[in-house]
Amino acid sequence: MDLVESSERPRLSLVLPVLDEAATVARHLAALQALRARGAELLVVDGGSADGTADLARPAVDRLIDSPRGRAVQMNAGASASRGDVLLFLHADTMLPPAADELIHRAIAAGASWGRFDVRIDGRHRLLRVVERMMNWRSRLTGIATGDQAIFVRRDVFLAVGAYPELPLMEDIALSKRLRQVAPPACLRESVTTSGRRWEKRGVLRTIVLMWRLRAGYFLGADPQTLAVRYGYLPGQR
Repeated sequence: MDLVESSERPRLSLVLPVLDEAATVARHLAALQALRARGAELLVVDGGSADGTADLARPAVDRLIDSPRGRAVQMNAGASASRGDVLLFLHADTMLPPAADELIHRAIAAGASWGRFDVRIDGRHRLLRVVERMMNWRSRLTGIATGDQAIFVRRDVFLAVGAYPELPLMEDIALSKRLRQVAPPACLRESVTTSGRRWEKRGVLRTIVLMWRLRAGYFLGADPQTLAVRYGYLPGQR
């Protein structure tokens, strides 16, 4: 993985993969400008959006990168182009707490190699509160983080484990398993807020059951491409 060399490396680089996020990308990036003002680097990696996402993002980022689509591929491309000593991978529908940079700095300064935030799901359905609690509890118990929890990691550790496995699904689980072999995650109790749109679109209970089945299949050795199709992704869609 080629890296950009600089004598003035920012402490934190945020990597945001996007695909057809024109409806929300400007609002999301506006919320990250305070972190940029405090020295964080913001990279958006566009996977070939057809709705003008890239044009909306360009004025609000340090670097806009074109990449083949696929969340893992895009995040690796952003990491390669970034300059920070710590990488934060953020989904396009997830909002950070205001002091995320300082929280990450404290965790790294205390000896953490990597970590994640607790998650809150934006939505009124009562089952979403159960999903939140289960995600956060399971992550603490297993040392596995999901992309919705805004994974952060020291650059040297990220490179040492080989970056994101370029899978069509479960790339966050696969990376966590690699990182867990280095050290347990710092599980920050401050919450990121992620959109409940995928739960509400499919039905909350139906999505919960589907995700349980997909994760169980992955841990039992099922092919990630088959799981991605079962989830509803077409080849190259993410």
